[in-house]
Amino acid sequence: MDDDALRIREQVRDRYAQAARAVSTGGRELLLEVGDCCAGSTCCSPAGSEAFEVDERFGAGLYGAGDAADVPAEALAASLGCGNPTAVAELRPGDRVLDLGSGGGIDVLLSARRVGPSGFAYGVDMTDEMLALARANAAKADANNVEFVKGTIEDVPLPDASVDAVISNCVINLSADKPKVLAEMFRLLTPGGRIGIADVVAEDDVTPAERAERGSHVGCIAGALSRTEYLDGLAEAGFTGTSVEFTHEVAPGMHGAIIKATKPEHDSTAARR
Repeated sequence: MDDDALRIREQVRDRYAQAARAVSTGGRELLLEVGDCCAGSTCCSPAGSEAFEVDERFGAGLYGAGDAADVPAEALAASLGCGNPTAVAELRPGDRVLDLGSGGGIDVLLSARRVGPSGFAYGVDMTDEMLALARANAAKADANNVEFVKGTIEDVPLPDASVDAVISNCVINLSADKPKVLAEMFRLLTPGGRIGIADVVAEDDVTPAERAERGSHVGCIAGALSRTEYLDGLAEAGFTGTSVEFTHEVAPGMHGAIIKATKPEHDSTAARR
């Protein structure tokens, strides 16, 4: 990994460590300073603090009342994403699911409820503070079919073909090596497995330079792929049935989006690797 990629990773790690500490301590002012995934905007209120503005483009406001009621308040407060991937990932009882960049654990806990006691939900995160918060939230939720592991989304410490579904919530745009992330998802999925991802995606005519003008990398804007770049990247990794559906605008020409794809029953990329 080159120096620029390492710098981006450390900026992301520091930002989300700050957010985890803010939620853990109920620090309203710190959480406002850190903001949500969209740099400079506000997010949801930590447990025990007075309500304040929710940015409907990011964070807790993108979860329905039923989902919000199903998780600890701290898990909801730590939500920094741009969608609700558990609502589109078609999770079934008995599924094994992995959340890339699991943060405070909200999507892992919601997934664990959907897959039931015969299923299992993993979360991977590189930030110690977020992992500690997620494990505390799992204990509060009495979730026994979850595990949070330390790692990066480019190098997940799980075996090949170990999960039936991969989800992620506004995290892939933060990676400095997106082809590696897409290839890693493909590796982790069982044949016939699928992805259901929420991410920020640019319209095709918005250049990388224009994306950088509209927001920072750690703010989930500058590092976003375009729709065609996403579709091409998924195809190159070996996925089929790919789609990128815009859901709401987060900046001019930039959208929250739902990305879906499937790993074929027969892995035609195996001979190439």
